[in-house]
Amino acid sequence: MENRIRQLREEFHMTQVRLGIELGVAQETISAYESQRHYPSFAQMLKMCEIFHASIDYIMGLSEVRRPVAPPRDEHLAQLTELGRRLDQRHLELALAYVQGLVDASAR
Repeated sequence: MENRIRQLREEFHMTQVRLGIELGVAQETISAYESQRHYPSFAQMLKMCEIFHASIDYIMGLSEVRRPVAPPRDEHLAQLTELGRRLDQRHLELALAYVQGLVDASAR
């Protein structure tokens, strides 16, 4: 398995120290990720996906597709509807409040 963390870090003109700051780890940890002595946590992988605008599969060398095609908006809405049906009233209200917060934040 090829590891693209170094390639992406250099492409984004980041030092190991800077990436470490972004991920909340030491420079030595980034070095270990790049040499495949250690692997990032799932939370760190998600953060790298945001930083590098790439999928986890691409970062870890499991795919040549850097940015997978997002499902159509209607598919996302259908997923939200289905998930909402599974929630009790209290959790549904919490989910709606969270989504409203996202909408409000994106409008700024």
